[in-house]
Amino acid sequence: MNRRDFLVASAAGLAVPTLASASPAPKRAIRIAHLTDIHVQPERGAIKGFEACLLHAQSRKDKPQMVMTGGDLVMDSLGATPERLKVEWDIYTSVLKQHCSLPVEHCLGNHDVWGWNDIGKYGKEAKFGKQYAQDRLELEAPYRSFDRAGWHFIVLDSTHRKAEGNGYIARLDDKQFEWLADDLARTPKSTPVFVLSHIPIISVCSMFDGENEKTGNWVVPGSWMHIDARRIKDLFKKHPNVKLCVSGHEHLRDQVMYNDVTYVCAGAVSGGWWGGDYYECTYGYSLIDLFRDGTFRTEYVPYGWKTQS
Repeated sequence: MNRRDFLVASAAGLAVPTLASASPAPKRAIRIAHLTDIHVQPERGAIKGFEACLLHAQSRKDKPQMVMTGGDLVMDSLGATPERLKVEWDIYTSVLKQHCSLPVEHCLGNHDVWGWNDIGKYGKEAKFGKQYAQDRLELEAPYRSFDRAGWHFIVLDSTHRKAEGNGYIARLDDKQFEWLADDLARTPKSTPVFVLSHIPIISVCSMFDGENEKTGNWVVPGSWMHIDARRIKDLFKKHPNVKLCVSGHEHLRDQVMYNDVTYVCAGAVSGGWWGGDYYECTYGYSLIDLFRDGTFRTEYVPYGWKTQS
């Protein structure tokens, strides 16, 4: 095309070839299926629902290469008897063994912790707290990091006992925070970082999980979002290679960018604990594409489950 033809075509509003080709699309490093808040139980069709979710994720034409779970794998260990505890964990591990052919990396949730709602009764048990879940999932510790596909992955443990009484709060204890700071310091600045937690570090949907404004002020419980989010985001600010933080816990969905870090709360496999949708969120899982240049893409995928009676 000469200069005259170019001007004529431009004036007519026709597409003309550019002199420089567009930048090539970034190459994907890995595709992850993120399954959180599965809450398996014998009731409400949860076993078949979990199976359906695993089948849906693995039967896609563009298949994931890894599964990451986001915690609350079983319905509830916090107040479970030893017998009920075993039933739920037997279901979870057997379904995963039979229906998942992908490598799996686990994250613990608050409902995976045994006995914290009845410390007086179960506090002296050998596998009290997180130890039972760690043993069933073959985890040496409830938090860790690893490298895969050119990314650095950090799995955090969000759930810690309150200073007094039963229950939990969302935070990192000092030992884990120091470990996190050291882990980030040792990670090359050129390596993008993915952070997985059960409870959101920063989220919007924590505000809408219930009527948290009914007092006339926004009140977000410290068990719904990290109470130590300020010092975690300050730490991340020192490490611009922290790109994406993914969580569950809320059974709701959001995507928040703060200080150039994206925080995604990623729904729930169990929807509203297998009783239907939870507010605006239906049964689903996430597909997460991580690219070699440190960018990413996330998609929430409903897998078509219908609530069982």
